[in-house]
Amino acid sequence: MKKIYFASDFHLGVPDKETSRNRERRIVAWLESIRHDAAEIYLVGDIFDMWYEYRTVVPKGYLRLLGKLAELREAGIPIFAFIGNHDMWQFGYLTDELDIPVYNEPVVREFHGKRFFIGHGDGLGPGDTKYKLIKKVFRNPVCQWLFGWLHPDIGLGIANYWSGRSRRANAPKDQVFLGEQNEWLFQYCCRKLETKDYDFFIFGHRHLPLDLLLPNQKSRYINLGEWLKYDSYAVFDGENLSLNYFGHAT
Repeated sequence: MKKIYFASDFHLGVPDKETSRNRERRIVAWLESIRHDAAEIYLVGDIFDMWYEYRTVVPKGYLRLLGKLAELREAGIPIFAFIGNHDMWQFGYLTDELDIPVYNEPVVREFHGKRFFIGHGDGLGPGDTKYKLIKKVFRNPVCQWLFGWLHPDIGLGIANYWSGRSRRANAPKDQVFLGEQNEWLFQYCCRKLETKDYDFFIFGHRHLPLDLLLPNQKSRYINLGEWLKYDSYAVFDGENLSLNYFGHAT
C-alpha cells in the first residue's frame, strides 16, 4: 500500500558547509528509500535555514536535494512544501522549477477517511507575541520588496545573521518537553478540536519529536522533530501513523 510521508526542519545551510552537506546527503538517501511506496510527500517547513528569492537569484547550494525532488516529481510522486519561519521568503521557485506547490498557511487533507491538519506551526497558539509581530513584518509585501533592493551578498548575509540568532535563542527549549499546558501547539490543537474534528495534527517548527494523545482521547498531535539531530519523520500507511527515525533511533 502506498504511504504518506511527512518531514520538516532540515535547516540546510547550518552550522557549516560540510555538516549541512552531510545532512543533505542523508535527506536525499531517505527520499530515495521511500520512493517505491510514497503516495505523497509533505515537507512541512524550514527546508532551508535561510532562503530569500530575488527575481533572478536564489541562494546557491542544495543541488542534491533539489535534484532528488525534481527526480521524484518526474516519476509522478506528488510533493508539497510549506513555508517555515526560516524560509518564508519563497516566491515561486519550487513551484516553477520543480512543480511543487508551496503553502503559506496550514492545510486540511483527508486520507483514507482520516482528517489531517498540516502546517509548519510557527505563530500558532497562545503567546509568542514578539515573534507574531516579527512574522507580520517579514511577510509584509512592502518590506519584502524593499529587502529585495539589497545586493544579494548583503541581503543574504543579513538574513543568515538573523536566522542564526533565532536558532541559537530557541535551541535550549527546543530539546525539552514543556508539559501539555505549556506546549503551545498542543494547546492550539485542543482549541481547534472545539470547533471541528481532526484525527491528526502534523506540525514541524518545535524541533522535538512528539506524538501526543489529545484530550478527546482519539486525536493526536504529531511534531515531526528535525534533521539536525533526530532525522525524524512521520508516515501514514492508510490505517496507522507512526513517528520514525531514519538510520538510527533515539
